[in-house]
Amino acid sequence: MPDLKKTIVRFVIGLSVLVGLFLGWLLFIGLSSVEIKESISVTIARGATLSTAATVLEDHSIIHDADSFKILARVFGTSSDIKAGKYEFKDGVTGFQVLQKIYRGYFAKNRLRIQEGWTFAELRQALDGHEAILHTSTGWPQKKILDYLNIAYEHPEGLFFPDTYIFSGGTSDLEMLRIAHEKLSRVLEEEWRKRNTKVRVKDPYNALILASIIEKETSLSTEKPIISGVFMNRLRKKMRLQADPTVIYGLGDNFDGDIRYKDLKTDNPYNTYTRHGLPPSPIALSSLSSIRAAMNPAETTALYFVSKGNGTHQFSDNLRDHNNAVRKYQR
Repeated sequence: MPDLKKTIVRFVIGLSVLVGLFLGWLLFIGLSSVEIKESISVTIARGATLSTAATVLEDHSIIHDADSFKILARVFGTSSDIKAGKYEFKDGVTGFQVLQKIYRGYFAKNRLRIQEGWTFAELRQALDGHEAILHTSTGWPQKKILDYLNIAYEHPEGLFFPDTYIFSGGTSDLEMLRIAHEKLSRVLEEEWRKRNTKVRVKDPYNALILASIIEKETSLSTEKPIISGVFMNRLRKKMRLQADPTVIYGLGDNFDGDIRYKDLKTDNPYNTYTRHGLPPSPIALSSLSSIRAAMNPAETTALYFVSKGNGTHQFSDNLRDHNNAVRKYQR
């Protein structure tokens, strides 16, 4: 009997030593830091397992050993809670810190500049090309994207606000579109409330269509209200807008950099030389200054304008003066 007790005591002591050594080893793994000369960004893909994540981290020298890191994660109960996303790691990061980051989702912050004047195709290219964004809608038709975002309009063009967006790595392209669309909706609603009630557009969407044309006509905020006033005058007189940017948009991939006479005469829904009123949708993303100009046009008698070739325009009240300006500045 005494021998059995001694055996049990020895076993317990031995087991305690082993447990102590194991815990000590775990603490060593968790507290050991790695040397990183420059900060490193690592992307954990959506659906990645602990093994996959550990391998990625080891390949980037963020952790010493993938197998040890997996044991550390399993002991602390975080193995099934890995968050997909882009992470930034700096010199001296420990195993526990790495584990906490990918468990809690402490993503690296990223920026996306959505540029005014972009088409929806250009916006999608920017989303697809951003390495920190999860590309969940690549290849989706426009209708599927609109349905997913609960957008009732038939065309996605112009429905997203141009701005610089700061986001966490791993944010999806659809989430970025949702954020940009919701911001545009807020801006439109606010600016519509403050609009000049004499504007000849029936609702915020039509104002957005006009704003997109203004956006493509000029980048000068000082000229935008004047151009808006010209378009308002033409709408009031039931004249065609005759806006070159709408023709270019209607040509799509067939536009080679020059508008020809035949292009002005070829009818399509976006050709404002052949059709009265506004086109059926915006033609680009509109800046705040263009939206405000569309809803607050300047008081002007001008009916025409032509580029001077230096970024500004010559405005004219009649066709004779306009033709003279065309000959002066464009020939």
